[in-house]
Amino acid sequence: MRFGMPWPGRDVGREAEQAGAVAFCAGEFADHDAYLTVADIVAHTEHALAGPAIAYAFARTPYAHATALRQLHARAPGRLFLGLGSGAFRINRDWLGVPADRPVDRIAETVGAVRAWLHAENGERVRYAGEFHALDADVRAPVLGRLDIPVLLAAFNSRMAATAGRVADGVVGHGLFTGSWWNEVVRPAVERGRGGHGPEGPRPLEHGWIITAVDDFAPERALADARRMIAFYLTVRTYDPFVAHHGWEEPVARLRAAFRTGDTEGMERAVTDEMLTEIAVCGTTTDAKEALARRTGSLPRDVGYFAPPSFMVGRGRRAAYARASLALVGAVPDGPCAESGDAA
Repeated sequence: MRFGMPWPGRDVGREAEQAGAVAFCAGEFADHDAYLTVADIVAHTEHALAGPAIAYAFARTPYAHATALRQLHARAPGRLFLGLGSGAFRINRDWLGVPADRPVDRIAETVGAVRAWLHAENGERVRYAGEFHALDADVRAPVLGRLDIPVLLAAFNSRMAATAGRVADGVVGHGLFTGSWWNEVVRPAVERGRGGHGPEGPRPLEHGWIITAVDDFAPERALADARRMIAFYLTVRTYDPFVAHHGWEEPVARLRAAFRTGDTEGMERAVTDEMLTEIAVCGTTTDAKEALARRTGSLPRDVGYFAPPSFMVGRGRRAAYARASLALVGAVPDGPCAESGDAA
């Protein structure tokens, strides 16, 4: 695994690239746009990979995803990847105002339609025919040309992971992922989705978020922030198969009850030591390095994004966590990394 980060801003970002970060990713929410953040990344880095991890797949048309990537490619050729996520049902329905049913089928077609635009050569019609997307574009201006930008899918449960294996170049793992979830659920599903690709085909890429909170001066606060982040994620019922897989139903029921009443301390207390150990990298720098060494075989194979907790954590403390995580570079032996055009 190689070291990456969610974009921490240009100052820490420059330090991180100099320290050995090979990739920066951009998420999105109601107050920040993935592609605008990627534009900031490529403007203030020199070599690192950059891309959404993730962009909401249905917030934009395939055309909009592809044109953003084409414009970014002109500034950072060979450095881009695209991570797409289906987004929660309520976000699609209530925030975006788009159909929220059948997200797995929709995102599979979205990948195909985005690739139709990215792979389009000058002088050829851009065509794609599916249930949800239909393209037949005659672009007369010579502004196209094939771009082989890797497409990854945020794949939490097995069906989405299998779809990633079938239609995408790899997966983006969630910050909750444990070794057993990677090894017993996600990776086998990706391989099932690959089907007839065979062992001679390219190995699916693995990027993944890792909840990381390092503070040598206040390690207990770092542990508390990591616990609250885990608790906040586990309020989402989409992750119930993950909870059942680990036998964590009872603490998750308690943290959800605390969440309903706004009891953040109760949420924190409900996260067990086992959950914290299996999911997060936190505490002192020494604690974090020991955790990474222990989890060498259970991290994303290509890029791990050391992600500071964000739930009830201010920007200043997030920046401090990001800077502290630079001390972890090299704590995991280097593995294969998604290098630009070789990643597809």
